[in-house]
Amino acid sequence: MPTAATAPPRDYRAEFPIFRRTVYLNSCSLGALSVRSRARVNECLDLWERLGAAAWYEIWWAALADLRARYARWIGAAAGSIALHPNISTALASVAESLDYRRRPRVVVTSLDFPTLAYQWLARAGEGVEVVMVESPDGVSLPVEALARAVDGRTALLATSHVFFSTGAIQDLRALADVAHARGALLLVDGYHGAGQVPVDVAALDVDFYCSGGLKWMLGGPGIAFLYARPELWPALHPRATGWFAHRDQFRFDPRTLEPHDDARRLEGGTPAMTAVYAQLGGLDVLEELGSEAIRRRTMALTEDLIAQACAAGLEPRVATRPEERSGIVMLPRANPAGDVRRLAEAGIVTDTRPGHVRVSPYFYNVPDDHRAAIERLTRD
Repeated sequence: MPTAATAPPRDYRAEFPIFRRTVYLNSCSLGALSVRSRARVNECLDLWERLGAAAWYEIWWAALADLRARYARWIGAAAGSIALHPNISTALASVAESLDYRRRPRVVVTSLDFPTLAYQWLARAGEGVEVVMVESPDGVSLPVEALARAVDGRTALLATSHVFFSTGAIQDLRALADVAHARGALLLVDGYHGAGQVPVDVAALDVDFYCSGGLKWMLGGPGIAFLYARPELWPALHPRATGWFAHRDQFRFDPRTLEPHDDARRLEGGTPAMTAVYAQLGGLDVLEELGSEAIRRRTMALTEDLIAQACAAGLEPRVATRPEERSGIVMLPRANPAGDVRRLAEAGIVTDTRPGHVRVSPYFYNVPDDHRAAIERLTRD
């Protein structure tokens, strides 16, 4: 159960109006809207109303640079190593279209990853790309050894998750980077369920690509994501999926030559959605105030409390074996999860369903009473 040492320094629930009327346990699908994100979006709309297109040159351009820099600091990345995207799919596409598969046609993924990862390379099967699917032996996690056996000298990329959306298990990214690099492959990490709730240091982890975004644990909502690319890779990255924001001198408006940025912005596409950018800046205001380590301690304590309450009620959570490998995603096996989620919603408790399970995802703004309400309702005859 959370203690004074793991609790936030103040009541952050007041930052998130949804808690005035709802027990919200679904950050795994969509982070709760903060007062600061709403204020930032209102600021963006006010600028649009007052300045129109002039807001781009006076203010919005600087906001984009600010967001790139703050994303970089949050994940321990070097300056210039962040490209902005509207979602993870376009971020992955920019990487997929940058690689040369002629001598290394294989891309290794896992059965526990969100399908978007595999889809990017399954769609390129006609170009000779071979997707190697590594199956989980227990349906919860994957031993590093299993991935090591799949990566060989013909592998271009090991593409997998920081935290599995289906089980909440956290992977050892440094070990995976060592596996990939020992065989001359690159490591791409889908961090949509990592950054925000789990501290990230891409330099220490030695990952080549890391993508995440605002939708879930970074409290920015839909429409904004980012892609980190290791600086040593920039000169070799020439994506065929591109846009005018990738051009180093985009306001020259020259359709005859494409001269990409010298940094990770060469992996960007078109014009970002500024309301989403501002919502993310508000979310980062909250996250940075707390700090990634404090968020991890708080969320880890809440996760263990939820698991303990579920076990005490006779449920059997499907989670990683060791607490340090667990994130704020707890899968509860149920015969009729969709029906359970509807019953919980009728009681004002928001969760989610995945095949065979009710998925409950506490975050730093939750309290043990939220878990108690959900478990009591879920186990009521």
